[in-house]
Amino acid sequence: MDPIFMEDLIKIGMAVLVGGLIGAEREYQDKAAGFRTIILITLGSTLFTIFSLSMDPGFTQTRIAANIVTGIGFLGAGAIMREGGRIAGLTTAATIWLSAALGMGIGAGNLSFVLAATFVTILVLIAFPKLEARIDRIREARTYEVTVGVDDFDTVERMSTQFDDLSLRVFEHHQAKNEKSVISTWKVIGAPQNHEKFVQAAMRDKSVKELNY
Repeated sequence: MDPIFMEDLIKIGMAVLVGGLIGAEREYQDKAAGFRTIILITLGSTLFTIFSLSMDPGFTQTRIAANIVTGIGFLGAGAIMREGGRIAGLTTAATIWLSAALGMGIGAGNLSFVLAATFVTILVLIAFPKLEARIDRIREARTYEVTVGVDDFDTVERMSTQFDDLSLRVFEHHQAKNEKSVISTWKVIGAPQNHEKFVQAAMRDKSVKELNY
């Protein structure tokens, strides 16, 4: 049997293995890009790279590699969505992008390095969320949207003071006014327990018509 054909079969098998390992973790976390999706992305990138190596040795190979990066970027962007004041799907989008890079490495024949990179990737996906959770317990960012009466600027000023009293740092503040109300939006960073104190105080404040965060 042709040794080149056997080498390509090994690359395809490794692409399925690497994509399956990463995809299994994403599937377990019930993410949009799960088991089959990550396998297909890794396998597709591997095939594109394999085919590019057999083409014109000029600029064709680099053009295909560049288009893989661009195309996967668009695919990953589809996994990003806004949920309230938070952006969701960034880790999934990054995993899609990384899986394509691993597939390109497999197609180029860098099998040992891809295995090492896969191990690091799985370590980041499995172990690092615990570290991330510890960081979130120390410091959290929230966006508050508070609606008060049309002439009730005293409440807005009082809330700004509350942020200072609770050691919540405001790094962005916007206001809007219509015929019935004033809407203030704050982007704030601070300890989670201080965020909860602010929420409880705002919930008890009768002058606050609406609170969203």
